[in-house]
Amino acid sequence: MSRTTFLSVCVFITAPCVFAQENVASWGNWRGPNLNAAASSGNPPTEWNEEDGKNIKWKINLPGKGSSSPIVWKDRIYLTTAIPTGKEGKPAQKPPEEGGGFGGSRGRSGRRSGGRRGRGGFGRGRAPTAVHDFAVLAIDRETGKEIWRKVVKSEVPHAGTHSHGTQASNSPLTDGEHIYAHFGSRGLHCLDMNGKIKWSKDLGKMTTRNSFGEGSSPALYGDTIVVIWDHERQSFIAAFNKKTGKQRWKKSRDEASGWATPLIVDVGGKPQVIIPATKSSKAYDLKSGRVIWSCSGLTGNVIPTPIYQDGMVYLMSGFRGNALQAIRIKGARGDLSDSKRIVWSHNRNCPYTPSGLLYDGNLFFMRTNSAILSCLDAKTGEVRYEGERLRGVNTVYSSPVGVAGRIYITGRMGTTKVVKAGDDFELLATNKLDDTIDATAAIVGDELYLRGWSKLYCIAEDEKKKGE
Repeated sequence: MSRTTFLSVCVFITAPCVFAQENVASWGNWRGPNLNAAASSGNPPTEWNEEDGKNIKWKINLPGKGSSSPIVWKDRIYLTTAIPTGKEGKPAQKPPEEGGGFGGSRGRSGRRSGGRRGRGGFGRGRAPTAVHDFAVLAIDRETGKEIWRKVVKSEVPHAGTHSHGTQASNSPLTDGEHIYAHFGSRGLHCLDMNGKIKWSKDLGKMTTRNSFGEGSSPALYGDTIVVIWDHERQSFIAAFNKKTGKQRWKKSRDEASGWATPLIVDVGGKPQVIIPATKSSKAYDLKSGRVIWSCSGLTGNVIPTPIYQDGMVYLMSGFRGNALQAIRIKGARGDLSDSKRIVWSHNRNCPYTPSGLLYDGNLFFMRTNSAILSCLDAKTGEVRYEGERLRGVNTVYSSPVGVAGRIYITGRMGTTKVVKAGDDFELLATNKLDDTIDATAAIVGDELYLRGWSKLYCIAEDEKKKGE
């Protein structure tokens, strides 16, 4: 599944790469330039229509399939995909059946689950038998024309995915100098802006719970890129030099399968890597990998990515339970569970797959994978509204994004609801596209980019109306 989703926060609390994004037309990672899923400027349309092409500047067919989110830098869009070649081949070598140590071969309650992989059930799909080309694409923003395509790996995937998942669910990111494309078990790859591979890292092969597939995306801060590798074998976190790919440190983790993307923020002059997880959410020192603080209380199968603003980090999960924690982290050390560091918490209508959106002081999030929206005051946890159903939309995997006082929420059957970003719920528009959409939208200026399983759309106001 896509780690699909993410917004109006002061850039001074985030990474150096965020400062660069503020000075150019960019959406350099799937959480946006402020790492909270909101664009600080821009005014894309609220209405579009595939039938008559209203406000659809262009749409293109994409090779292969993916649910990774698109990113944007200046005049180009970058995305990843997995393209079946039709050539039969031998699957890549699977991990050992017996995992050991941290995170090894356990279900959510600690029971072993390795014997059931790849047999269907729980929405699982069988492992492919054809060779796939794992590719990075560069698309021209103005025309939708493909500028270049680079295949970084060709192999038969060793495992299937959830029936709603894809083999290209980890989203790329860029600092404007290089593109970092993470394909999980197919490696972490650094490319220059013209598609030349600068370095690649083979991190091993994942064994995810019930063969649900992979999806955690990397995080970047300064010259360090961080990858989380939580699965049913030996889980770990690793940091690499973004210029050379050289490993800086690697730490074992006592966690089973997880799909959250890490968040890196500056806290008192020292960057922390924050990772939500089932057993214990943790913050690691970016320089050394040392654990700074931990906090229990989330549910199983954690997917939503943390959000940070004004000294507080927001962690949430909604699988077989509901948990949302607002934690004050300046000066935090050790185990924060049940401490006053948890400023407020919430235990209803929390998201399973979609991440939350922090916009104009409010925290917006979905209920599980449903089109049911809630809004809480970010400082106090006070409920603004809760459980508002977006009728006509069922499953939602992508994360809401915000801009111009509006929230855009896209369901997987292609329907996008536009909601006013205020204390009171107000539906502004409903729009439908003919594609399956699990990726989180990207917003740059007055354009909105929606990536489906088969198409990429540029939503922008009709040029004719602009002149009126």
